[in-house]
Amino acid sequence: MIASRSSRISAARSALSRGDLQSTHQFAATLVADHPEDAEGHFLLGIAESGAGRIHAGIEHVGRAVAIAPKGEYQAQLAKLFTLVRREGDAADTMRAAERTPPSDALSRDTMGCVYARLGDHAAALPHFEEAVRLVPQSAEYRYNLATTLNFLGRVDDAEAALEELLGLFPGDARAHHLLASLRKQTPGRNHTQRLAAAIGKAAPGNAKLLLGYALAKELEDIGEADAALDRLCTANAEHRRSLPYSFARDAAAFDAIEQSWPALAKTSASGAPDEAPIFIIGMPRTGTTLVDRILSSHPDVESAGELQAMPLAVKLASGTRSRTVLDPETILAAAACDMGDIGRAYLGRAQHLRRNAKPRFTDKFPGNFQYAGFIAKALPAARIVCLRRSPMDTVLSNFRNLFAVSSRYYDYSYNLLDIAAYYVRFDRLMATWRAAFPERLLEVRYEDLVADQEGQTRRLLAHCGLGWSDVCLQFHTNSAPVSTPSAAQVRRPIYADSVARWKRHAAVLEPVRAFFEQAGIPVE
Repeated sequence: MIASRSSRISAARSALSRGDLQSTHQFAATLVADHPEDAEGHFLLGIAESGAGRIHAGIEHVGRAVAIAPKGEYQAQLAKLFTLVRREGDAADTMRAAERTPPSDALSRDTMGCVYARLGDHAAALPHFEEAVRLVPQSAEYRYNLATTLNFLGRVDDAEAALEELLGLFPGDARAHHLLASLRKQTPGRNHTQRLAAAIGKAAPGNAKLLLGYALAKELEDIGEADAALDRLCTANAEHRRSLPYSFARDAAAFDAIEQSWPALAKTSASGAPDEAPIFIIGMPRTGTTLVDRILSSHPDVESAGELQAMPLAVKLASGTRSRTVLDPETILAAAACDMGDIGRAYLGRAQHLRRNAKPRFTDKFPGNFQYAGFIAKALPAARIVCLRRSPMDTVLSNFRNLFAVSSRYYDYSYNLLDIAAYYVRFDRLMATWRAAFPERLLEVRYEDLVADQEGQTRRLLAHCGLGWSDVCLQFHTNSAPVSTPSAAQVRRPIYADSVARWKRHAAVLEPVRAFFEQAGIPVE
């Protein structure tokens, strides 16, 4: 019987290494049937279940394995599964347990690093990624995760060295090329444009070519070849846009539901609403939200919790809808009839697991919370909301120039200039609704004004948030806290005006956008 068990474990592990989840499941299931308290059997069965998309079944079996034998490998995978279902508190607890006897294999150490990264604790992630690379230096994935974390922590030179080592092993790795281009502003004497152009020539159509196209466009822009950069970007985005089953009508339906639900939402009660006062930084992406987050979180009483999904998830949970998307008309309309106090408490519970210290206030800088501002106002009566506004033309261009999460359907609008313009029009209309509904809770800050008058706008921000003056807020670029957004390099510099009115360099290409805005009644400066 022992030999039979051993052979089945070996067969299941072998199948798992090949990616054969069906065979893994078969071997592990027979093992658990014969030995209900076999930790390894439950672990392998849980991995097979979760790999097939049955995450909750995976948690059940891997959790059982941990209960029987609390090995670091089992705990690392269980923590990962908890993050997939947004149980951040359970993930954090499991990681603390795993740290007592860290696993010795590279995959588990990389998994632990990924869990910490999902929890926003990049300093804790770093040693696990370093150990994974030490154990298996030939892994592109482990090396990329290490480089990404080094960048988040502001160790740009180390990140650059790690990426060059990765590219020495895997010259065509598109993610490495894309991250390397973003680390710093390139110069005519120091750039990777020729290497990127060669890599694009060898890349197959798809995400790799998209990443390389963005990287080359960014570096061409850096070295002063703005027209060539935009031309490259137009080509990359058009090719990717053709592969997407996207219509702006999908986003329009969500905006419609938010606007239609507000009258009912405005009348809802908030029993026992929390009195905590988080600061929400909202707006279209790439409009200065990270900059404002760094300014506010430089205050001694404020911590940045990063870009949280806590409010969208609290609303989704309250709605009870079974749709696969977090934001959709059905969910918004259902949640508008819920008790807002429950949503506020659920939000704070999720946010708490992603905070690193005990400062009195925290920021949540998820830009997409502009769609949830009505829920925020009702569920968290003491919260303050800051919305970044930027020239509509620069907003369109900056969204077009930035590659968001390719796998996320929420950013499908960003690959076409007129889709972005249509999205902006609805954003602008929705902000007018919030401005009229709760003007005392909402402060709109123009990015251009912040660049022109940093101290004056910083005083406005602090006053709106109920914070006393602190000179250190003017030195936000010295803030050593990790930055895990595409603006990481920019916010480590003092305020600069390079991006103001950038669209005018490309006025001819953007003429259809200007005409669209004119027809929609959006002023263009």
